[in-house]
Amino acid sequence: MKISDFWDRMDETFGAGYARSVAADHTLGQLGGRTIDQALADGENAKAVWMAVCRAWPERVPARLVR
Repeated sequence: MKISDFWDRMDETFGAGYARSVAADHTLGQLGGRTIDQALADGENAKAVWMAVCRAWPERVPARLVR
């Protein structure tokens, strides 16, 4: 997954403004207690980070984006 695709999915899921806040402020156990921003900065694969988002917010992520 390209990083641009990742951010498109984040924007669609959370809204363009809130997506950046979610990425900066929320730590995820699936990412070793890091934020989304930290995980991406550490070189984590964007697809793996996206799947962690899907597991953390299953009620928010549109079903068609869970892949």
